[in-house]
Amino acid sequence: MVTSRALYFLAPFQVGLVEEELAPPGPGQVGVDTLLSALSPGTELLIYRGRAPRGLAADVSLPALAGATLEFPLKYGYAAVGRVAALGPGVDPAWEGRLVFAFQPHAERFVADLASLQPLPPGVAPEEAVFLPNLETALTLTLDGRPLIGERVVVFGQGIVGLLLTTLLARFPLEILVTVDPCANRRLASETAGAHLSLDPAAPDVRERLAALLTRDGADLAFEVSGRPQGLNAALECLGFHGRVVIGSWYGEQVAHLNLGGEFHRRRQQLLSSQVSTIAPELSGRFSKPRLLALAWRLLPELGLRRFITHRLPLEQAQEAYRLLDERPEEAIQVVFTYGAA
Repeated sequence: MVTSRALYFLAPFQVGLVEEELAPPGPGQVGVDTLLSALSPGTELLIYRGRAPRGLAADVSLPALAGATLEFPLKYGYAAVGRVAALGPGVDPAWEGRLVFAFQPHAERFVADLASLQPLPPGVAPEEAVFLPNLETALTLTLDGRPLIGERVVVFGQGIVGLLLTTLLARFPLEILVTVDPCANRRLASETAGAHLSLDPAAPDVRERLAALLTRDGADLAFEVSGRPQGLNAALECLGFHGRVVIGSWYGEQVAHLNLGGEFHRRRQQLLSSQVSTIAPELSGRFSKPRLLALAWRLLPELGLRRFITHRLPLEQAQEAYRLLDERPEEAIQVVFTYGAA
C-alpha cells in the first residue's frame, strides 16, 4: 500500500503532517507524485487563524474537497503540480510521467480521476503552473470589473491575487492604475508589475495623494482584494459618480461595517461581488470555465509570474510557512511547498 503525508490544519495556528494510505488508482485514474504546491494566503490564512465559517463547505466546485467543511482537522489546498507515477486499469500509457496540474490539497502524492487533471502545455514550467488558480481568479475579477479605455482604477491589496490582477490591468490602456498595500515589498512588486504608483494605506497623507492622482472626479473602478473589510470603505471613498467596487476578498467570519451614508447614494456607487467558481450570468453566453482556464494557460508563460515566488519550503516546514505569512507578511509574497520528487 502506498502512503502519503498530507498537510492538515489541526487547530487555530497549528498545522501538521498526517500519513495516509492511498488506494491504487482505479479505472480512469492515475497516481501523481507532487512536485510543487502553492499556498493561497487569503483563504488558507483564514483557516489557519480559525476565522473561516466552520459549517461552510470547503469548496462546492472542486472534487478533491467534496464533502469537507471548514472545520478542524482539515486537509486543504488547491494548487498542486506533479508527475503521473501510476496508471489505473485501461489508462493510456502515454499518461505515465506526464506533468499535470490538479486542484488538490497539499500532499506528497494523490490519486485522481483523469478528468480532474490539467496536463501542462508545452512551454509552461511547474513554477508557472502553480499560479493557475489565482490567475483564473484575477481573470474573473477583470471580467467582472470590465475596465474601459481611459478609466482611473485603484486596487486595494497586493497579495498574490492583487498582484496578478495588477499585472493584467497594466495591459489595459487606463488613464491611471494605483494600488494600495501596507507591505513595502508588495508595493515594489506592484510597481514592477505595471502600477503607476503603489501607496501605503498607513501613510498620513494617503487620502490626499490618492485624491490628487484621481482628480476631483474620483476613481471609475476599484477592486477590493486586501482581505480586510475596512478596505471596502476606503474603496468607496475614492470612487467617483457611478463608480464601481468589485469585491474579490472573502472575509470569512469578519464583518464589514460599511459607511453608506455620505456620498454613496448621491454618487450611485455600485458594489459588485466576484467569485472564481462561476461566470457572471451576463457573460456566460460567451465565456465558460473551460474558456477561462484555456486563457489562463495561454497567459501563464507570458506574464513571468515565477518572479513572485519568494519562498520555496519543503512540506516538512509547513508550520514555519504559515507562521511567516501570518506574522511577517512583509517578507513573503508567494510561498511554494516543495516535495522530495522535485
